[in-house]
Formats: sequence, structure tokens, C-alpha cells
Amino acid sequence: MIAATQLKVGMVIMHNARPHRVTGVVHRTPGNLRGFVQVTLVNIENGSKNENRFSSEDKVDKANLEEHNLQFSYRSGDDFNFMNTENYDMVPLHGDVLGETAGYLTEGMMIQAQYFEGRVVGIDLPMFVELTVAETTPNIKGAAVQNTAKPAVLETGLEIKVPSYIENGNRVKIDTRTGEFVERVAS
Repeated sequence: MIAATQLKVGMVIMHNARPHRVTGVVHRTPGNLRGFVQVTLVNIENGSKNENRFSSEDKVDKANLEEHNLQFSYRSGDDFNFMNTENYDMVPLHGDVLGETAGYLTEGMMIQAQYFEGRVVGIDLPMFVELTVAETTPNIKGAAVQNTAKPAVLETGLEIKVPSYIENGNRVKIDTRTGEFVERVAS
């Protein structure tokens, strides 16, 4: 049990006997009234989203999650296949489970997977990944002076905005939390 005031984005708690991921937390103390915590929760079993209000004194149960290291092996249609590095079992995950994180996966990448009752309910990517630009518009001479962004498709199919000096074949560093370009990586 933890105090509602200690909730943070990314935590998984039990709410109404179901596991929910915290996606938003706002502490409020309106005037003379008692403080409360406004929380956005997403049910990790069915994806439903709801808002909840907990008083400052409320306690919530943290979900009992197991964590395992997985290594991305290959993609087969909509399935992404991982190897559990502890017992060498193959773990297939559907693209729906991975969501937007699938665009950051490259062969051999290590991720942290959270399990609830024997099935994967979420993954943690490294904070930064390096990917190769597969397709972007050509560099325009003198464009580096202007601070403009152009669309680029990366080797995994992920689309991001990059500075105008980036060309096809460049390696770029991407922040997986925001999906934004960080820097060009030397080859």
C-alpha cells in the first residue's frame, strides 16, 4: 500500500481489483478544502481510460508485477518476437501490445518487460535509440542556417522530424520518451 500522494506517472496500481497504469497525476489543494490527487488511469487489460480522484489520506495497492529482460529477435507480420534472456523462451508480442514503441525496436535491442499474471502488460525501452534515416528530402544548400525541420522515415518505419541537414543514411539519436530528434550520430 502506498499513499495516493506518492503516485507517479508510469506506476501500475490495482484499482477496482484490476491493474491500471497511471498516465497522469495532478495534486490539488483548493482553498479551505482538503487536498486531493486527480489521477488518469488506463486499464492494462482492456485499454479503457478513466479519471479518478483520491483524497490525500487514501492508500492504493501497487500491482505485483514481474520484470524480465527480453531481447528483440525479429518481426513476423504484426508479431514481434523476443527472447527471454533468463530462460531463452521465445515471447511473441502483438503490435497492439507494443503500440508506438514498436517503431523504436531494432534487432538485438534489450528491453525490460513487465508481466502481470504471466502475460506482458508493458515494456520499457532505453531512453535513447540510434536509428538510420531510410528516406528524407534532399538537403537544400544554405538550409542549415535556418532552423527548419523536415519529415524523415527511419529504418523501422517510424516517422519523425529532423533538421534540414540530415540526409539518407545518416544515423540519428532519438529520445524514446518524446519521439524527437536529439542529434546526428557519427558513423
